[in-house]
Amino acid sequence: MNFIDLNIQQERIYDNLIQSIKAVLAHGKYIMGPEVEILETRLAEYVNTKFCIATSSGTDSLLISMMALGLGKGDEVITTPFTFFSTVETILILGAKPVFIDIDYRTFNIDTNLIEAAINKNTKLIMPVSLYGQCADMDKINDIAKRYNLAVIEDAAQSFGAVYKEKRSCSLSTFGCTSFFPSKPLGGYGDSGAIFTNDETLAEKVKRIRVHGQDSRYNHSLLGVNGRMDTLQAAVILEKFKIFKDEIKKRAVVACNYNKLFSDYNIETPYVEEFNTSVFAQYTLRVQNRNLFMKNMALKGIPCMVHYPKLASQQDVFEKESCNLKNSIRASKEVVSIPMHPYLTFEEQKFIVSCFVESLVVS
Repeated sequence: MNFIDLNIQQERIYDNLIQSIKAVLAHGKYIMGPEVEILETRLAEYVNTKFCIATSSGTDSLLISMMALGLGKGDEVITTPFTFFSTVETILILGAKPVFIDIDYRTFNIDTNLIEAAINKNTKLIMPVSLYGQCADMDKINDIAKRYNLAVIEDAAQSFGAVYKEKRSCSLSTFGCTSFFPSKPLGGYGDSGAIFTNDETLAEKVKRIRVHGQDSRYNHSLLGVNGRMDTLQAAVILEKFKIFKDEIKKRAVVACNYNKLFSDYNIETPYVEEFNTSVFAQYTLRVQNRNLFMKNMALKGIPCMVHYPKLASQQDVFEKESCNLKNSIRASKEVVSIPMHPYLTFEEQKFIVSCFVESLVVS
């Protein structure tokens, strides 16, 4: 059994996928070719933002957005420690300081009640992470940001397609940044990402930064990076995007099935706020004695993953662990993600859940 099964999806779109790839091979514009612009237009329409700028990765999306905001040495960014390290890595690359806020125990997203107390004269940005496919409480975050004249970047690497109060993830703040890494709900066959904004001035800066800061060929008006999207990735994502809405519905069915099956055993299922939908980039539960549990699951042929076993604040690049992160620390020791993709059958889910319960009993 696969944790994520991309082969079934590929079989569904194979013929059109091959034709799209052949079209790129025929015109030979392998970087920022016409498919990239088409993808940007369609994604912006879907998210309902004025601008979408395709990039080389979700990480570069975050980095470029912060560069466009002028983030630098001495600035502070309020964010969560319970995330993949790229969220924090990009802050450090620019010489800024991440300020870690604990998570909400139920959603695993940043605890908005703790943000305001962390703001000081050096704070320039709030960067929540929409973890596991569900948006953070962006209205509260935006209200705080407005009062203190701060920018907000939604790290939406796992939540593209999710809805928050009838608005889509990536349309909720100064910038929305997502990833099209192959395992994401909408993924390519390599690294790529996108930045979304409604601010024309910032969008133009992002476009320049993406191509080494150029405003015209060989004229560099800004310090930039090589953050361009490969055309082949755009072609792949365009084909996957055609079935994306259907796959989100299928993910919801799979999650609903899991919820029902686990509830029969009184096992706590993922909590989704009533004003949110989740795209369930992961289906994540809590267990005790996790190492033994995962060994038991592996013996039964069920792959599991941990997102994330070590907090960003605990990584070796920091001199010491941040304080007051009890929910984040607890989550890092308990969370486990089980197979989740649109094409899981109900029989497969029943088998996974039965193995899960048996592994818990043994542990």
